[in-house]
Amino acid sequence: MNQPRVIHAGQALVDLVIEVPELPARGQNVMASSDAQYAGGAVTVLLAAARLGASCVHAGAVGTGPHGDLIRSTLAAEGIAASAPPVPDGDTGVCVVLVEPTAERTFVTTLGAEREITSASLSTASVAAGDLVCVTGYSLAVEQTRDPLLEWLPTLPPEAVVVLDPGAAFATLPAEVRDAMLARTDVWTGNAEETTDLLAAASIAVPPSPDREIVAQAAAVTPLLREGAVSIVRDGAEGCAVHARGESTYVPGFPQKPVDTNGAGDTHTGALLAGIASGTGWVEASRRANAAAALKVTRRGPTTAPTADEVSEFLRSR
Repeated sequence: MNQPRVIHAGQALVDLVIEVPELPARGQNVMASSDAQYAGGAVTVLLAAARLGASCVHAGAVGTGPHGDLIRSTLAAEGIAASAPPVPDGDTGVCVVLVEPTAERTFVTTLGAEREITSASLSTASVAAGDLVCVTGYSLAVEQTRDPLLEWLPTLPPEAVVVLDPGAAFATLPAEVRDAMLARTDVWTGNAEETTDLLAAASIAVPPSPDREIVAQAAAVTPLLREGAVSIVRDGAEGCAVHARGESTYVPGFPQKPVDTNGAGDTHTGALLAGIASGTGWVEASRRANAAAALKVTRRGPTTAPTADEVSEFLRSR
């Protein structure tokens, strides 16, 4: 039996990462200490999954031009397939990432060819039973990508595992859009703030927990999802909580001194799914994902996910 693939239906963007001493006041200027371009967005998840051993496919749209070329070359270098044909009449958009010395990030995102998807273009990934299909809440925030995505998802095999990375946008979506997405979600992997926002939007109170709040959050969000779903709630360096098969588990993190947190959550998701694709259980896969994210924040740029050997060595050293 073939190992499940990790397939991402979300946007691949070019991250223009600029390190600044602080954000400027409105209308003012600040001198940057560095700038660099990376393939980001969905690429960060796929790259992390590939480096930890998963077979990966990007089903989203990629433009033609220098930004699209960077996306394609980065995917190809990691052995990641791009299933959809290039968009001929436009280039991929940019996400400007301002990084402060605390590693806090501020984003400005443009819209480009990455939004030019259709149900047919997504179908080029040929999703099979067992494949892990990543969806981002940012795809649902714009009508241009929301409608094709919601048209495509019901065509997937029932046994395909749909993984939702909600992003900050998800809780603010219309209730009917959220509900349609959650009804087909098999895995929720969001941070504590995103989960808190969704529970508030759904008018779900989180009961007091003798353990960390994220443990109670993971249990509380699960009933909103497809039957049998798994919930992961991340809390940065503190680790994450897993709710699977009716049981909640806190998985400790590995605090590091960060230099760049851009891509840490995506690295966690990619590493998590690589573990699940290989047959690792949810708790152990989450522990390895915590380690991968911990290594990532010590490195600049979103495309600096560790390899499987680096994660294993990191865990052995602890």
